[in-house]
Amino acid sequence: MKRLRIGLVGTGPWASSTHAPALAAHPAAELSGVWGRRPDAAAALASTHATTAYAEVDELFAASDAVAFAVPPDVQAPLATRAAAAGCHLLLDKPVATTPAAARELAAAAEAARVASVVFFTLRFAGPTAAWVTEQAATEGWFTGRADWYGAFYAADGTSPFSSPWRARRGGLWDVGPHALSILLPVLGDVTDVTAAAGQADVVHLILRHSGGASSTATLSLTTPPKAAGVTVELRGEAGTALMPTGGEALDAFGRAVDALVEAARTGRSHACDVRFGLRVTEILALAEEQLPAG
Repeated sequence: MKRLRIGLVGTGPWASSTHAPALAAHPAAELSGVWGRRPDAAAALASTHATTAYAEVDELFAASDAVAFAVPPDVQAPLATRAAAAGCHLLLDKPVATTPAAARELAAAAEAARVASVVFFTLRFAGPTAAWVTEQAATEGWFTGRADWYGAFYAADGTSPFSSPWRARRGGLWDVGPHALSILLPVLGDVTDVTAAAGQADVVHLILRHSGGASSTATLSLTTPPKAAGVTVELRGEAGTALMPTGGEALDAFGRAVDALVEAARTGRSHACDVRFGLRVTEILALAEEQLPAG
């Protein structure tokens, strides 16, 4: 079977450490080129993986069957909308956008062009956690859950290689909130009501009501002191208590996301983590943000 030509938009730490290596090594994909807002970084990344650095993003789209994105969400949304209009399948990062309007425009463009889409919610593609979500979604009787994402994202000296202006500005709600929702929604159902409250620094507490009648809570932060950091997802119901396992590497998980995009493009069947799911996550987070103090 002909390999899917997948271009890469982005040249930052995630693009260099995860996206480009996974695409270059994937047996069913070909890294068709790189475009970035910094031409020198795009040239360096393309050279590392023996592909082409494009000066114009539309040239990358024209040379590709699909496009993977490793850029901030408010950069991703309009570029991915253009990629869809050019007929490219989409491998998106989370969140797909930080406004429902931009996410809806992107989803509409993908639907109009009939292109496949997959959003890389890491834990939905990491082996241990993906299997756990599938198992719990098939189990009935859950009445509550909690998802605590305490990230010690920023180094004490501010030199974390993954620091970025959009993360500093939007905080844990928008960076780790999508992870929490990507786990809770497939198990407990869509969110019908959300209540949000702010804590210290970027801490946000959510109370969620789900379509099946269950409720859940989520606590989200990127600024947790390192000794207090950690991720916990717990479900309680008729079957007892289920605790999400840990483990799985981002590189392997991204490779499985590529698998999913290749399959969706080949069969025309939508993936559970497609752009419409990404839109729903954006809508829920935006409803929560409306309840928080400005700034």
